[in-house]
Amino acid sequence: MSDTLDCVVIGAGVVGLAIARNLAISGREVYVLEAENAIGTITSARNSEVIHAGLYYPQGSLKGQLCVRGKGLLYEYLEQHGVEHQRCGKLVVATTDNEITILNEVIKKASANGCTDLQLIEGAKAQALEPGLTCLMALSSPSTGIVDSHAYMLSLQGEIEAHGGAVALNAPVLSGAVHRDGILLQVGGVEPMEILCTSVINSTGLDAQKMAGLIDGFPQNHIPPSHLCKGNYFSLSGKAPFSRLIYPVPGAAGLGCHYTRDLGGQGRFGPDTQWVEDIDYVVDPARGESFYAQIRRYWPDLEDGALIPAYSGMRPKIQAPGQPAFDFAIEGSAHHGVKGLVNLFGIESPGLTASLAIAERVEKLLA
Repeated sequence: MSDTLDCVVIGAGVVGLAIARNLAISGREVYVLEAENAIGTITSARNSEVIHAGLYYPQGSLKGQLCVRGKGLLYEYLEQHGVEHQRCGKLVVATTDNEITILNEVIKKASANGCTDLQLIEGAKAQALEPGLTCLMALSSPSTGIVDSHAYMLSLQGEIEAHGGAVALNAPVLSGAVHRDGILLQVGGVEPMEILCTSVINSTGLDAQKMAGLIDGFPQNHIPPSHLCKGNYFSLSGKAPFSRLIYPVPGAAGLGCHYTRDLGGQGRFGPDTQWVEDIDYVVDPARGESFYAQIRRYWPDLEDGALIPAYSGMRPKIQAPGQPAFDFAIEGSAHHGVKGLVNLFGIESPGLTASLAIAERVEKLLA
């Protein structure tokens, strides 16, 4: 005998929780199924906790649209719910003439996506703002910020539950099957069960392709490739050198070896770009050696031995190494033909910033 539910969100990362929160507020019956023993323990726990402004994404892309829309929604949410955050601002710095050209391209992309608060400033002015900095030119992004991502996720969970939804931990989805009346999920854990769902949202991040493949009756040709790109972070010993976040100009697979800090003032650098075949979160101390030269391009006073291995995260990329960055893939029945199913593939950065805007989009797809 199967239990029957309206909406099931698979995956209790920040995006899954945001989706479930929106659906619960709209009056849908919502359950979140999470294989781990806590919310937000994988990709959502292993990032820079940056609220992005929407600088880097192609015009018309989901990343661009949802980042800018999500940033506004996120700041409003954090302020209303008392979740700790700071609009600390960011400087994207150019240290060569060629990089100044890239800064101008960033401004054009950002403006096309609706991010219009950027200011191009001379190196001397940037150094007046951040005395330890060295650059020829910088792009100031005042709406970039940082957030306590775990507190945000706990707040989302609280809203889900306050509106009648639930989050079930240690509840891995083992398989699924497309039925005439919905999607039947086989759920493991201490109390295995079958659940017949009207709507299913696959928000499993690194496992999204695998999860889609476990649903019998789902057309496999609609599952994109999956590539793992590891990002290693190193903490900075000693006093934080900058009040703002400092980013080099963006590269092909990531945003360069940038400086961020947490709400407690601890400075850190990363992530780098390491394409891998398997998930492994161990940070090789030797990778820090390449960080020094990159960082000293904009912070020449970095001392030898100041970088300490901190943590790593995995970017769930759709593109292979050497390919240009792919967009988010948020696909409902109009795309793949399975009623009530929404798959989210390649939800890497700026997924945290865009989470509430992604939730809006998924809600519309289900409507």
